[in-house]
Amino acid sequence: MPDAIPLHGRLVRLEPMAPAHADGLLKAAVADRTTFEYTYVPADRAAVHRYIDRALEDGELGLAVTYTLVSTADGQVVGTSRLRELEYWNAGVWPPRPGHLNPDNIPDAAQIGSTWLTPAAQRTGINTEAKLFLLQLAFDTWQVHRVSLHTDIRNQRSRRAIERLGAQYEGTRRAHFKAADGGIRDSALYSLLHHEWPAVRGCLQARLVAGETPTVSRWG
Repeated sequence: MPDAIPLHGRLVRLEPMAPAHADGLLKAAVADRTTFEYTYVPADRAAVHRYIDRALEDGELGLAVTYTLVSTADGQVVGTSRLRELEYWNAGVWPPRPGHLNPDNIPDAAQIGSTWLTPAAQRTGINTEAKLFLLQLAFDTWQVHRVSLHTDIRNQRSRRAIERLGAQYEGTRRAHFKAADGGIRDSALYSLLHHEWPAVRGCLQARLVAGETPTVSRWG
């Protein structure tokens, strides 16, 4: 499985998710739930522990690398994000299947998802910096060919934020899975390819230098 290495920035630290984050995640999750209409966010302590356990299990299986987002300003947990649906194209099986990893344990493709931020951390640049670090890990360290993103097709704010990255819209997957509101959601699918990454990286870095606080995306 790929290592979940800590990632440190000016605004946010990305710490590999651990049971010690439970109290902070719970506090961040219940502060104001009105912004979580399109993304699953655990609502009580038991759900937070299940959330962490699943993240750790997915990590052991090589399916995801999950981070807790911690504000550098005050050390408070402000949310979470992950590289998930990791694909291994040289595992000796085709099509790729969970549990079959490349010999070097490094994936060939990944998806950014399960991202949510407590309202106090939204529109602060934390989300932009966190996305920059996740993309750097995927493209620069792992050398993946592709990073995908998807969001509920109804979430226009999230779609605009993804498109501002330079991600390419690939279409709509109908009846993709159960939505956070209990219905069946259609997902808007996007992707970034390795050769597109330098331009995207430059854009994100420029936005952070300029102190821009773009519309927050809660990608699901």
